[in-house]
Amino acid sequence: MKLNQILCSLIASLLPLVGVGQSIAKISLDDVEPSKFAYPVSIDLNSITDLPDSLLTLVYISEGQANEIPYQLDNLNGRKLTWLVKPKEGKTSYTYELRKSHSKSEADHFLSLDQSEKALVIKKAGLDLWQYNQGLAMPPEGVALAYARSGFVHPMRTPEGLSLTRIQPSDHYHHYGLWNPWTRVGYKNDTIDFWNLNDKQGTVRFANFINRTSGPVYADYKVLHEHVVMKDREVPEVAFTEVQGVRVFAEKEDDGYYLADISIVLNTNPDDSLVLQEYRYGSLGWRATELWDRYNSEVITSEGLDRKSADGSLARWCIVQGELGDDYGAVVMMSYPSNFNHPEPLRIWPEDIYDRGDMYANFAPTKNKDWVLDAGKAYHLNYRFLVSSKKISPEEAEEAWRQFAKVSKITINKF
Repeated sequence: MKLNQILCSLIASLLPLVGVGQSIAKISLDDVEPSKFAYPVSIDLNSITDLPDSLLTLVYISEGQANEIPYQLDNLNGRKLTWLVKPKEGKTSYTYELRKSHSKSEADHFLSLDQSEKALVIKKAGLDLWQYNQGLAMPPEGVALAYARSGFVHPMRTPEGLSLTRIQPSDHYHHYGLWNPWTRVGYKNDTIDFWNLNDKQGTVRFANFINRTSGPVYADYKVLHEHVVMKDREVPEVAFTEVQGVRVFAEKEDDGYYLADISIVLNTNPDDSLVLQEYRYGSLGWRATELWDRYNSEVITSEGLDRKSADGSLARWCIVQGELGDDYGAVVMMSYPSNFNHPEPLRIWPEDIYDRGDMYANFAPTKNKDWVLDAGKAYHLNYRFLVSSKKISPEEAEEAWRQFAKVSKITINKF
């Protein structure tokens, strides 16, 4: 080996020790899906190091340059280190290094939480994006009190701050933005409706916060919901519980979109099985903004269907988008492959509903079959919403879903 090659090799080996941090592990990502959107990747930090995150720096290696990037640590289940991968055209492999450093840059926690007695709001650089309502929302004056409800999302906003949801419309007072009841539940030799509140059979209510986090990569919350039976009960009975989590990811420098990962864990009582019975709607419903109708909005599914033919079809993802005055809003609803009955049936309102063609969209996993939940077990549903201020094409939606559904190959080599 020539002398200059030896010197270069020696200098390269010493670089981690002078100013840029001592290398702990090399992290390689392969088979990364091409896309215009960044997406989150997580690794188990405990399997790499027991150093606290205050002594760790993550850098992206590109063309011989090491650039520090933000990451976030989730300590709720072990130690999960998460960062955003930003795909580049034609590039499918990426290299990162985890380094020990005493001069770690202070991350900008531009994703923050603002909480009041009634609601928790996720903000990006001070702008509201997503509001979870733990407080009891009362119906309009003169409307039956049975329509009161807690534990729902409204507004879900575009990155520009425009609302994409609607609550308590006069045609369906029980519609609450983005919310999650089941319509026909077999429980203790009876069938309970948790969706149609005025029937006074059941409801879903907020019980408690489990965690709340803000940071430079995501802001999130996790809550406990109780699915409560009221039918023939003097005291409401909790039939089953649900842990619902929402994690919003965004890039500081890109105001065009954000991601909202929604996890739903259904937990049955130790002695009581359930049947989520076949019905045309149920689970995660979205009553869209009153600004949308059949003339200024559209639906496109992963199978190429539009609003006229989408209802009852099966889909991996579904675009719902349209004009918001002089602005625009778009959402790609994505179903994770391990979800029950994936690809999932859709409930999409017909174009002629209420003359205007108001927009309603719903992944309804029990639309065409029962789902049996055994006693004392937990069942998971996972969704990702890509929320944009710009129109999204089917090709872009497919790329985003593949990022969600397909795990990149991750190789970790410890130094």
